[in-house]
Amino acid sequence: MDIGYARVSTAKQDLSRQLDALAAAGVTKVFADKRSGATRDRPGLHAAIDHARAGDVIVVHTLDRLGRTVRDTLNLMHELKELGVGVRTLADPLRIDTSNPDSPVAQLAVVMLALFAEMERTYAAERAAHARAVATANGRRTGRPSVVDAAKLEHALMLRERGAPIREIVAKTGLARTTLYRHLPPRSPVRERARE
Repeated sequence: MDIGYARVSTAKQDLSRQLDALAAAGVTKVFADKRSGATRDRPGLHAAIDHARAGDVIVVHTLDRLGRTVRDTLNLMHELKELGVGVRTLADPLRIDTSNPDSPVAQLAVVMLALFAEMERTYAAERAAHARAVATANGRRTGRPSVVDAAKLEHALMLRERGAPIREIVAKTGLARTTLYRHLPPRSPVRERARE
C-alpha cells in the first residue's frame, strides 16, 4: 500500500503542489505537516509511520520532505527499512524507490539527495544573511515591518530628549524596554546608568 506524506516549513506555505502530485500518483491515504522539518515534532510523519505496515511504501514529493539534515534523513530511512517500509519520491532528479531494500543505487541516491538538500539549505541561509547585511549597510531595514505605534514612539523620543529615564518612558508609553532600545537612539552608557 502506498502512503503519502507532505510537509511545508511554515503554516503560510501551501501543500497543494505536493498533494496534487501524490493524487496524480494514485496515492489516496495522505498524512501532512505544516511545520518546519527542523523540528522532530511532526505528528503527520509519525502517523504515516504508525499507519505503515511491512511491504508498504511512503511516497513523498521530494526526499527533503522527510528530513532537513543528512543524519535525520538517513536515520529515518534506516528506521523505515527496519520496519520493512520503503520510500518512493516523485519529483527528485534521482528517483528513489527503496521498496527493494537491497538496491545499492537507491541507497546511494538517498545519501546524495539528502546531502544536496542540506547543502542547498545552508547556501540559502548564507545568501539570505548576506542580503540582509547588504540591505542594512545601505540603510534599508530588514525583517518584518514594525508594528510599534508611531505616536507612542514619538512620545517616547520626546521623553528621552527631556532626559527621562527608561523606566519612566516605559511607564508613560506602555512600550517594552526592548522596543525602546531597538527604536530610540542610544545614550551614553554612563549617562543611562546614572538616570536608571
